[in-house]
Amino acid sequence: MRFDIKNWPSRDWLIKNWRKPVSYVFPEGLILLGALVYTRSHWLQNALGTFADLYPYAIFGAGVLLGWRFHRSRLLFALLLITTADRTLVQFAVGHGLGRDHVVFQAIAVLLPLNLAALALTAERGFVTPPGLVRLAIIGLQIAAVALLDRTMPGPTAALLHLRLLPPSLVGWTPLADPALLAFLLAFGLQIAGQLMSPTHTQRSYLWALAAAFLGLNALSPGNPDPMTFYLATACLILIAAVVEASYHMAYEDSLTGLPARRALTEALLRQGGHYAVAMADVDHFKQINDRHGHDVGDQVLKMVAVKLALVGSGGHAFRYGGEEFAVLFPGKSVDECLPEVETLRRTVEDTRFILRSRIRSRRKRTEPVVAEKGPGTRVPVTISIGVAEKDPRHTKPDQVVMAADRALYRAKEGGRNQVKT
Repeated sequence: MRFDIKNWPSRDWLIKNWRKPVSYVFPEGLILLGALVYTRSHWLQNALGTFADLYPYAIFGAGVLLGWRFHRSRLLFALLLITTADRTLVQFAVGHGLGRDHVVFQAIAVLLPLNLAALALTAERGFVTPPGLVRLAIIGLQIAAVALLDRTMPGPTAALLHLRLLPPSLVGWTPLADPALLAFLLAFGLQIAGQLMSPTHTQRSYLWALAAAFLGLNALSPGNPDPMTFYLATACLILIAAVVEASYHMAYEDSLTGLPARRALTEALLRQGGHYAVAMADVDHFKQINDRHGHDVGDQVLKMVAVKLALVGSGGHAFRYGGEEFAVLFPGKSVDECLPEVETLRRTVEDTRFILRSRIRSRRKRTEPVVAEKGPGTRVPVTISIGVAEKDPRHTKPDQVVMAADRALYRAKEGGRNQVKT
């Protein structure tokens, strides 16, 4: 077998694409790993004893404040569910004795994952709104039903919660009965499917929180509920981290193209201590594309242009500047050093086939335009004009460099478009 080094991914490609796989485990995976290390290290538990005692209360308080301030009702409901499950199980584990056969334990093990999956797959509907009150009522009814069944029909309820549905050889390692395990499997499956269909930071966090909850319920032992509480508090921390991360992306990431937004460019420019160059790119005749084909097609064109610009090499970083305008920052580069890469970007967009075709949607046979790079349809000509400037004695401040690149872009437009000017 021969390995062709020419086909290996370039250094720039690796640098730009390492973030995506890492994003699936950061920060949630690291948080859960920290919980695993803590619960298995007696030295850490002794050293952080006071911290561990305050940890669940601090997380709950921070989560409530954050959820209320940012109007994240799903976070508030998740905190309510997890905290109610934890306090209930702690009470039974310490005061009443709690084993594998206990109705309350198995009922919580069935209901908690299903409720978390339901929250992950539904939209924000508010906490004190009619849909929020319905959710609150459903949670209350579940609590009342478990309490009632435990008091009046413990035998039949326990028998139902311990139905043999899986081979005993596969489930002997866990205190969860088969219905609870199947509930977790169903919840994991639903959330994975939702993440594959419409990946979001919040959806991913619920998947990791579900894993933390599963570890917590498996860690519960009579007389020692602390490991379970630590895992369930960690599940809450994972959900809180997701809200913070989502807020960050709303502020610094363009929702249409997925590129870093103008604010991210501003801060990146302020971090540049030495030499750098900025390229400002604008989609040619974009108003005509919108007027002729509609704003939906215009948005799809911007997305595809963004994909091409994101592949920039030579250490460049692409940003959505606003409207149909993009920016590319080249740290440590001069205009002459980045011009070949900028010209490559221009040619890449020019050579890309932007095909407009119709896609049937709904039972009424209505069509919706779709822009693709292959297949039948009408080709939409798309080109970009680019202006490039660098930090020099005349342009020492970031806004001066951007304005110089903008003036160069204007000259490229005036000179006939689809070209690069400095």
